[in-house]
Amino acid sequence: MHLFHKVKFAFLGLVRGIFLTALGGAQLWASAHATGFDCLIEANQLIELASPVSGLLEKVTVKRGDIVRKGQILAQLESRAEQASTELARYKSEQLGPVRMAESKLEFSKRKFVRRKDMAAEKLMSPQERDDAEAEYSLAEAELVVAKDNKHLARIEYQQQGALLALRTIRSPFDGVVVDQLAYPGEVVELGSSRKAILKVAQLDPLRVHVILPKEVFGKLTVGMSVEVTPETNAKGRYAAKVRSIDKVIDAASGTFVVFLDLPNPKLEIPAGIKCRTALTGIELPASMSRNKSSVSANQ
Repeated sequence: MHLFHKVKFAFLGLVRGIFLTALGGAQLWASAHATGFDCLIEANQLIELASPVSGLLEKVTVKRGDIVRKGQILAQLESRAEQASTELARYKSEQLGPVRMAESKLEFSKRKFVRRKDMAAEKLMSPQERDDAEAEYSLAEAELVVAKDNKHLARIEYQQQGALLALRTIRSPFDGVVVDQLAYPGEVVELGSSRKAILKVAQLDPLRVHVILPKEVFGKLTVGMSVEVTPETNAKGRYAAKVRSIDKVIDAASGTFVVFLDLPNPKLEIPAGIKCRTALTGIELPASMSRNKSSVSANQ
């Protein structure tokens, strides 16, 4: 019986050794074919929207958590005076009277000058009267030019007033999500160092994945390369991201460099601000790094 237990324990030890050897080999194979590193999923853009002009905040059309589209109106300042100025400029730009009056005066002056010129040639009128008619004709031509210039200037003023009015409307610069509301209707929005933002908006499609890699991997990645990303909130969910940019400078103190990935998120199902794990398929680690990783795994 005692001999039986010795054989049993020896057999179990042999099986455990074979299992650990196979497990270690599998881990080494995985590290050689899909090297993993920790990463952080961030919003592609996170901005605070403020007004470029001072004024009274009249309304905010969205709230925290709302999905917004590029160009959508998010907030407006009180703008009745600016609207009136824009309407006045529009009316001036569409006026036809001054130009038509100048054209009629020019036509009349031209006929008058032609008649007096012919009469002066037949000695029926003094040269002075002919010269007066010619001067009146030249003046009418100049008045028509001034009328057309004023109409063109009125159009430019209308565009200027329209642009000033548009500055009092805050629009979304991209498709995104409202993260926070920082100002409310009735508050005065001011410029300068004390300027207060109205809304904070984040762009979540695509997401930006921040990865810090060891210098040993430098040169093995290319822009556009596909990388597998697994968010910590969904261990079973794996998503394909692409390399957006690779730092050209390695941090001497840590021996690392930064890579940014673009992670498509059309349904906004992946939140920003969470940790993740990347799998760099096809990238092999140096032998020293592989041994370190396998020893850590065996100890665990």
